[in-house]
Amino acid sequence: MTTKLRETTNGQRLLDEGRDLLAQGNRTGAAQVLARARDERDTCLAAHTLIEANGLVGSFSNVMGLDCTIAAQDDIFGFFAGHPSSRNPLRDYLADGWRTLSELMVLLEAVDQPILKMSSVLEFASGHGRFTRHLVKAVGAERVVVSDVVQSAVDFSRNTFGVNGFPSASIPEQVEWPARYELVFVLSLFSHLPRSTWSRWLKALYEAVAPGGLLVFSTHGLKAANFDHVTLDEEGYFFAASSESTAIDEQEYGTTFTSEAFVLARIAETVGSDKLIHRMPVHFWNHQDAYVLRKF
Repeated sequence: MTTKLRETTNGQRLLDEGRDLLAQGNRTGAAQVLARARDERDTCLAAHTLIEANGLVGSFSNVMGLDCTIAAQDDIFGFFAGHPSSRNPLRDYLADGWRTLSELMVLLEAVDQPILKMSSVLEFASGHGRFTRHLVKAVGAERVVVSDVVQSAVDFSRNTFGVNGFPSASIPEQVEWPARYELVFVLSLFSHLPRSTWSRWLKALYEAVAPGGLLVFSTHGLKAANFDHVTLDEEGYFFAASSESTAIDEQEYGTTFTSEAFVLARIAETVGSDKLIHRMPVHFWNHQDAYVLRKF
């Protein structure tokens, strides 16, 4: 009886060779071989991890001046790695986090509360740190707190970036806020929520803001809906039980599109229209609308 052996890919051969060179203490040779393995789709993340962990020539950390470790469970990196338009998923992933920081800074400058002067920042629905690493470079780990419903994501950011963190919950009213924060930043959560929890999450997150602080969140607006050929209902809302996440139930975290009128109505009935101090359509990633609320 014969067993058919699985064919070893070029990436796997390069990865094995790089590991052997590292074991031999040949860092120069390992860097060269692992850089080639990093260019292969099936070994991209494994090779990147070895380069970053060993501080080899060609590491993204050396170029960007921040921790570029990426968790194997990171669904957002998986999205880039699996998308046909992404020719360099590592660069696209890391650049996306940097772009988010620059867009958030522009938004906060518009309301005269720059992020560099924020005493505390809660990044809610933080995932595995696509944005967190850049936020830490900007304001320091001691001012950053992360929260996510996926405990392993919170643990990864705490262990990797040195931030504080706590678990979220599936039910908004069950989240226990350890403190109140000058900035609560919620990127692309409301672009995934079912109608049953949309307003409840808005209310819960507003409660986490310190007096005088800001709640910043984003939504899939009309540009995103039109691009995906989505028809909104009479309220200006659409939900599909599908997303890039593999860790959260699709009925709890799908894909949501909302009109500006829908969002403004939810703000009015939940926290009051007077709390909205700024909005900017098509701001984050050139397809998500941004809203800024202030707690008086």
